[in-house]
Amino acid sequence: MLKIWTDGSCLGNPGPGGWGFIATDGKNIAERCGGEKNTTNNKMELTAVIKALTAARKHNEVEIHTDSQYVKNGMETWITNWKKNNWRTSDKKPVKNVELWQQLDELASKVKIHWVWVKGHAGEEFNERVDDLARTAAESYK
Repeated sequence: MLKIWTDGSCLGNPGPGGWGFIATDGKNIAERCGGEKNTTNNKMELTAVIKALTAARKHNEVEIHTDSQYVKNGMETWITNWKKNNWRTSDKKPVKNVELWQQLDELASKVKIHWVWVKGHAGEEFNERVDDLARTAAESYK
């Protein structure tokens, strides 16, 4: 199974932002990152997972490690009701970042995902590395 670590970063919120992911099949490791000049942390967290799943399109099962409760809870809990409610929250407001959530939902429908939450900045090797990738990408957009 492909294991993926994702992270997003934003210098200011909004501000310059970056995303990164690391994927490993146990033998090989791939790292990717990018960013935007004016974005938010949540957008970068979502973009990191979208970019990772796009790159992993040949795999039918992945394990995604994230320190973002926003992404993990969104995909495991909130998205079902958002879709039932025409992409509105429980208080009838439009879902923020809906275009990214819809893109992620489409990608997730094609692969079995095991979501793993990791505590950020707690010394977990790949989570720390992907945090560095996202932050460095964000800094390049200053």
